[in-house]
This record gives sequence, structure tokens and C-alpha cells, in this order.
Amino acid sequence: MSEAFNGRWTYRSFRSNPDIEAPFDQLEFGRANLVISESADGEVGGTIGSTGWSLNVTGTVTSGDPSSIRFTGSGQIGGENWVYDYLGFLVPPWPNGIDQRPAIVGTIVRTVPHSNGDAAAGVVAQWIAEKQNN
Repeated sequence: MSEAFNGRWTYRSFRSNPDIEAPFDQLEFGRANLVISESADGEVGGTIGSTGWSLNVTGTVTSGDPSSIRFTGSGQIGGENWVYDYLGFLVPPWPNGIDQRPAIVGTIVRTVPHSNGDAAAGVVAQWIAEKQNN
């Protein structure tokens, strides 16, 4: 494995809504710091979280064109069990790209409901992550 997913990433996710007129700020599903530690055998661990919440990350990486990452984020937030499943693909670099950063694009599903039924299981969103400098 190349360990290309190792590091600290800026994560943002977006609600599924094909309406081109939908206000962009109403599409936000979440934002966080994503920290990935990838071992040589393709196992990953880490965290995803922001102010007031953090989930433990466990999963795997598959090499390919593009390479992919699949992980589960889980933990206790405000006394509730949060579980989300993530699938992402490493964005290949453009040959003549300017200022391109390593990036992951993917999809997320809420695996377990929480917030007294206000956050139903099965909700799907899209996500992106850009690698941070440190």
C-alpha cells in the first residue's frame, strides 16, 4: 500500500438534493477534521470529529485506479451511539493541474439512528476531504 490516505484531512459532507436552486448553505451535512492512520497492510484507524464530538475510525484501503477507503466512524455523542459508514476514492492528480491538493470524494450513510428519531438511519450524503499541510 502507498499509505496515500495517511494524515489529517478537512472533511465536508453535503445532503443529497438535486435542486440547482437549493441554497448552498442548506446542503451542509457535516464538517470535521478527519485523521487517518494507514498501516502497510491496508488497515486504517483514526478519528473524525469537530468541536464537541469525535468518532473512532476503523476500516480498510484498497489499492486501484483510483484507490479507495472504506471505514466506519462510531462513538458515543451526548449519550447516544453514533455510527456512520464511509466510502471514498482518492482523486487522481491532473497532469497540468495547478494548486491541486490530495483529495478524497465519497459517500456516507448513517447506519444507526440517533437524536430521538430526528436523525434516521439510512440517510445518505456525499463528502469531500482535502489533505491538510500537517
